Amino acid sequence: MSKALRVALAGLGTVGAGVIKLIDTNREIVERRAGRAIEIVAVSARDRTRDRGVDLARFNWVDDAAELAAREDIDVVVELIGGADGPALTLARRTIAAGRHFVTANKAMIAHHGLGLAGDAEGKGVAFKYEAAVAGGIPVIKGLREGAAANAIGRVYGILNGTCNYILTTMEAEGRDFAEVLGEAQRLGYAEADPSFDIDGVDAAHKLSILASLSFGSKIDFGAAAISGIRHVIAADIAQAQALGYRVRLVGLAEAQPEGSTTAGLFQRVAPCLVPANHPLAHVAGSLNAVVAEGNFVGRLFFEGRGAGEGPTASAVVADLIDIARGEYGPAFAMPVESLAEMAPAPAGERRGRAYLRFSVADRPGVLAEIAAAMRDAGVSIESLIQRGTTPDGGVLVAMVTHEGPERAVSDALARLEGSQSLIGAPMLMHILDV
Repeated sequence: MSKALRVALAGLGTVGAGVIKLIDTNREIVERRAGRAIEIVAVSARDRTRDRGVDLARFNWVDDAAELAAREDIDVVVELIGGADGPALTLARRTIAAGRHFVTANKAMIAHHGLGLAGDAEGKGVAFKYEAAVAGGIPVIKGLREGAAANAIGRVYGILNGTCNYILTTMEAEGRDFAEVLGEAQRLGYAEADPSFDIDGVDAAHKLSILASLSFGSKIDFGAAAISGIRHVIAADIAQAQALGYRVRLVGLAEAQPEGSTTAGLFQRVAPCLVPANHPLAHVAGSLNAVVAEGNFVGRLFFEGRGAGEGPTASAVVADLIDIARGEYGPAFAMPVESLAEMAPAPAGERRGRAYLRFSVADRPGVLAEIAAAMRDAGVSIESLIQRGTTPDGGVLVAMVTHEGPERAVSDALARLEGSQSLIGAPMLMHILDV
């Protein structure tokens, strides 16, 4: 058997401790599958004294994580520090420059700097792997990069943030409002003390930009993603969606359209959507994640599982280490960086679909007529309209579903209503997922 793969681990939070536990627990099967032992040699973290539930005395402790890159007794560095820049990025660059393999779970760093890191890794002939960065333990990166490699992927979409999915499905099951469920999620550890990255859709957008690059052979363009989160979804929205045969989910969706079409380019959006109740995504509950990819020969692929946490994320990290131990690695984004296409952002306005709109309005005559006139003048056809109950801000709830039409028409209608004294607060727009 070949000599052991020697690993340095930077970051000893939940996932870092999980990697150590997994290798200890599954050592025999990991070694058999890797063809050689995988041994953690050195570790680094901010606090030496913290009890992480694992024995760290057997490892070399390094205070400055960046120094791991220069160690001669290391073959691969695993980065679990987090953050798009700072120590994580410094470690990544130094590790690759030193000719060592690099594994990360850092979706923010990949979304912002992944192309440069991948190009550097290609130049050095080392692995740059990140299975754990998207959807935790779900092997969607490997599935797209390898299993679906022979397909042209037309669309990739899914539920990419477990915190948001927990909140929305709890609201759905119990009829409670957002703020109450968010507080519970924070107490249970499903949401951070500052949950903005999750509930405002940024975390999901980081992951979506990575999936889009893998799916379409395009350069990562996180900045082109349209992002909105779930903090303005209320219990009444979820109840109305259910009555209409839908479920509300935060969905990241990316599509590549050919040149010459009215929607040519790469479209990326993270937003709460109405998902048909008979679609698999409608049944993804709690903190689970799910990804759907549509290939021209393989058809629809559906990946579902735990998207975060100690066990699932550690599983993905160690899977990357097994690949490296076997010598199985290639370009990080399925093809050399220089082969990735530069795709212009696709305009959203010409996309066609249906939408759910919810207004909180003053209880006085003429309000519905004003809304209907704005829709008419913008060319929006209304399929159904419900006026029922009140909203948390004290207004009367008016909800409607549009017929299929261009998205620019709905945007135009909402622009016509801006500043209206009839509206209390901003309207809520959720697109209906057409799959």
